[in-house]
Amino acid sequence: MKTEILYAVHPVAEALKAGRRTFFALYITASKISKRLEKIVNLAESMQIPIKKVSSLQLNDMAQTPLHQGISAKVSPYPFACLSDILSRPESADNPYFLLLLDNIVDPQNMGALIRTAFCVGTDGIIIPKDRSVSATPAVSKASAGALEHVLLAQVTNMVNTIKILKQKGLWIVGMDRKADSHLFSSNLTGSLGIIIGGEQKGIRPLIKTHCDFIVSIPQKGSIDSLNASVAGAVALYEAYRQRNYSAES
Repeated sequence: MKTEILYAVHPVAEALKAGRRTFFALYITASKISKRLEKIVNLAESMQIPIKKVSSLQLNDMAQTPLHQGISAKVSPYPFACLSDILSRPESADNPYFLLLLDNIVDPQNMGALIRTAFCVGTDGIIIPKDRSVSATPAVSKASAGALEHVLLAQVTNMVNTIKILKQKGLWIVGMDRKADSHLFSSNLTGSLGIIIGGEQKGIRPLIKTHCDFIVSIPQKGSIDSLNASVAGAVALYEAYRQRNYSAES
């Protein structure tokens, strides 16, 4: 079985809690461990996972980074979901679908931040392309503060075909583009919805854009060209979250 090294406190702890990966061994620094590491160790012991003490330099080599926070784990690869898994729950007017689609996000920090936000607003799942995109790497799990370990993340070979399937299921597809005339805050985001965030440099690919039901921008002032992909995604996701959960109270 293929394995990878998951590292840092939150990814390891959340992967243990999620129970979706197989843990083959837990590695901690040989020096005195902190209380938060001790909690993880106790949880791992209760699950009969082998625990090994190693030096910080050894952890550096294993994780391929010094940002391991004194802990890593040998685990099975990330368990990707299928699109059918994401669309498996019953939909109703009171509980419409809410998805995030990421088109060519290549930076692990941006991917992790977007996944973390998507988890916090309660999306049903996240969809990424298999090519020209960062995958569900340990670095992405760390950047997501472990949220990756709980979300349904699907990799698809053809984003256009996936969008067509989502439309057949009744989802409206909204793309984010800084040049769009329509504004995010004047758009209705309350129904079954898929929000597409484009890559860091070029945004949503033109072919993908033609299959969106509508394109919106985030209003801004100042001379900066546009928002970072993860920030734009956070604004869009939370505006949809606000409309879907608090519009009746406003």
